[in-house]
Amino acid sequence: MQALPGFRDFLPEACARRNYIFATWREVMRRYGFLEWDGPVLEPTELYRKKSGNEIVGQLFNFTDKGDRAVAMRPELTPTLARVIAANERQFKKPIKWFSIPQCFRYEKQQRGRLREHFQLNCDLIGEAGVEADIELIALCIDLLRAFGFARDDIVVRISDREFWTEFLEARDVPPEQWPQMLQAIDKSEREPRERTAENLGRIADAVFQTFAEGGTSARLQSLMQGLAARGLKEFATIDLKIVRGLAYYTGVVFEAFDRKGKFRALAGGGRYDNLIGQLSDGAASLPAVGFAMGDVVLGDLVDETAAASAQLAAALQTSPADIFVIIAKEDRRTDALRVVQELREAGWGADYPLVAAKVGRQFQTAQQLGARAALVFGDEWPQVAVKNLENGQQQLVPKEDILAHLAGLPILSPRARRSQVERPLEES
Repeated sequence: MQALPGFRDFLPEACARRNYIFATWREVMRRYGFLEWDGPVLEPTELYRKKSGNEIVGQLFNFTDKGDRAVAMRPELTPTLARVIAANERQFKKPIKWFSIPQCFRYEKQQRGRLREHFQLNCDLIGEAGVEADIELIALCIDLLRAFGFARDDIVVRISDREFWTEFLEARDVPPEQWPQMLQAIDKSEREPRERTAENLGRIADAVFQTFAEGGTSARLQSLMQGLAARGLKEFATIDLKIVRGLAYYTGVVFEAFDRKGKFRALAGGGRYDNLIGQLSDGAASLPAVGFAMGDVVLGDLVDETAAASAQLAAALQTSPADIFVIIAKEDRRTDALRVVQELREAGWGADYPLVAAKVGRQFQTAQQLGARAALVFGDEWPQVAVKNLENGQQQLVPKEDILAHLAGLPILSPRARRSQVERPLEES
């Protein structure tokens, strides 16, 4: 039996790749001072209707639970964030800087870069209305991508301002009730034929196309680019008024990150949503906010196709689960060997051993398959142990009380193990 369409199994290698992505995300979030949080996978369906309307239901994994409640598996985290902030915001000093790595679910057509489940990094800065918050979030987005090994020739963050377009529409006497459809038409302009866009825009089509060709800016966008320039990040970003973000709740600066070659869908996207928390919490917590999300699927695809990022991933995945493999050459030494295994693990080493009796040659094969760097051989030499360098084959007899100190001096073993090792003599048996 196979996994359901659009869902993934994470075998050890795939799980290691996923953990690499998560670890990289978490490290950059730590540097930016964000705190991790999470919410439930299951929420009332009404929470998503409230944000996106009834049309969202067709994209949900939703059902009626045993308590006769209409519930759905989360397609995103923002509605949950609004609910949580409304209930707890007085406990936290503003601005609130939170991130989460939820698994999200959408019942939609599978395509490259989009599955029916995915993990995504959500970053939100709540309680600050100034452009400094927008700069901080876009700088964070850029640094997250840089952390995977992408350079300015690989990725770009395209930035726009919905207020530019609302002022544009207002100046041309477009009724406010038509703004959402006009903004959606502008947002889809790169994905649809020019004729379709012109039809959707009607009488303002020529003015919109002229703006695309000539460019445009706003005071907020100028301040934002100056802020990125001050951080040395301006070359990773560009003003692009075609970016509007189709979701109606965005209120100001919006942005999306892409690969420079344009081979993939957006790597990340977000913007300012100053009214959404108040709307979803019925006014209980009306706070300005800016945030974005970055999914693992497209990101992983781009890592695989970018030389520097792929090499960085390969290096990260070289870490073996076992730094040391204990060879039990004589079964009557098993008790001594297991005591040493436990001592090694308590001292921070990754140590493994054969659970049942096996030929010495087969044990060495297992050590090589696990990627162990060194082997400890327990045999006739006890109370000395043969320590073998599995990279060059060199071997040395070491008294059992000196094993930890000797291992700490081996350059072939992982820095992780050496950092965590606590040197102490083994107890006498």
